[in-house]
Amino acid sequence: MPLKILTAEISHETNTFNIYPTDIQDFQDRLLLDGPTAIATFKDNNTELAGVLDVSRERGWELTHTISASAGPGGRVTDRAFDHICAPLMAAAQKGGWDGVVLMLHGAMVTASFEDGEGEILRRLRAIIRADIPIAVTLDPHANVTVQMCDLAQIIISNTTYPHVDIRATGRRAAELLHRALIGDIHPITLRAHRPMLEEASGGRTDMGAMIDRHALARAYEARKDVYAISINGAFPCADIAEVGPTVLVTCEAETAGTRAIAEQIAEDIWVRRHEKLNTYLTVDEAVSVARTWDAGAGPLVIADYADNPGAGAYGDSTALLSALLAADINDACFGPMIDKDVALKLQSNSVGDEVTLLLGGKTAPKFGGGPIAVTGTVRWIGEGEFVGSGVIMSGQKRNMGKTAVLRVQGIDILITSISQQLLDLSQFETFGIDPQSCRIIALRSMQHFRAAFTAIAGRIIVCDSGALCTLNYAALPYRSVPRPIFPLDIT
Repeated sequence: MPLKILTAEISHETNTFNIYPTDIQDFQDRLLLDGPTAIATFKDNNTELAGVLDVSRERGWELTHTISASAGPGGRVTDRAFDHICAPLMAAAQKGGWDGVVLMLHGAMVTASFEDGEGEILRRLRAIIRADIPIAVTLDPHANVTVQMCDLAQIIISNTTYPHVDIRATGRRAAELLHRALIGDIHPITLRAHRPMLEEASGGRTDMGAMIDRHALARAYEARKDVYAISINGAFPCADIAEVGPTVLVTCEAETAGTRAIAEQIAEDIWVRRHEKLNTYLTVDEAVSVARTWDAGAGPLVIADYADNPGAGAYGDSTALLSALLAADINDACFGPMIDKDVALKLQSNSVGDEVTLLLGGKTAPKFGGGPIAVTGTVRWIGEGEFVGSGVIMSGQKRNMGKTAVLRVQGIDILITSISQQLLDLSQFETFGIDPQSCRIIALRSMQHFRAAFTAIAGRIIVCDSGALCTLNYAALPYRSVPRPIFPLDIT
């Protein structure tokens, strides 16, 4: 008889400082599909689900996928939305007869009632299915992994790359380990090591620096007969919760002195090297100073606004960087996204070529990155913000940024959207008439994922802290629930 496998994809990265709750509509705006539709949509893409389906076909599983739900990073998930997206999984679990479960989660979900959203999903599921049914979980490496998660799931595997280019491979690894557990080849548990930090020094970058060595060490340890997977999580510092911070997970046969030592060794390296930052975070003025003298012949200068990254729950409407670029008369440039729903909707009533004057951005939290600015520009594009990814992270995947407009102001093409998304794919400019490769300056809102697509065309990349909600100045954020003392708030 084929093994009966239950699967679900439920993902959210919650910035608890974001004032806007994440509700059902936010999932509908990003991803909310029933199981069969999700399989048809993502079976060939770089997704965890595609990797799990690969193994399911190879191993002859009878797989039931219940839901794929993901909202853009934002404020706490409402109880209504959380119950709604959990319901299909729990209903299927109630039917019984399952041999194993694969859950594709993020690891940093916080709800109105639960600091540990993923742990609550596992708790609800374990209340229905037997304790001896193995559960495999995939995570984003910016997970804040809790003790409860490790107690309730035997197998936990995070992506090993940031930018995340190995998502499908992660799904495959988790599914393969689940199959080995189901046939009695292994009997896994997952150990957790943690240090009192908000995040790893460089946010988990794996394209250079300390994480390269850590992952090389992890892969070497995985050659041991009793070690099946090692996951290194840089954490998500914008979650004001008790179990925040970097973790090292070792999925292994049993807890022994040796397996515990592996987890602690890598966690201690994260702690000891807590000051080793790979990025140089420029001020807005410093970034604009570089832009002033940039030679277009070298290729575009990419300015990444780290602090206003919608991919980490920032509002994406700060004006500090754009205002400074305009004041410096920077041209041959593009900027995006500016998430301003009111302006994006208003511009839909205009025609391409119209000249308009309006207040742009800065309406949500002016103290984080600047208030609204008055601009006069020419409408270059209006319509629905649908695009298909072309880069390695999003290749072939359809997304929608809602009502969208492009406004040219003083030689800067500004991509204005109504749905929050970070800028990580060239098609997010190209679809709307902006050719980033022909620009002298590309200013975008992202922390790291943009590198997968933009490094190839960039003459240089610089990173800017505009003072928005994901600022590296953690002292500016009103932490109340994180354990104290913690680095860097109290510990140097």
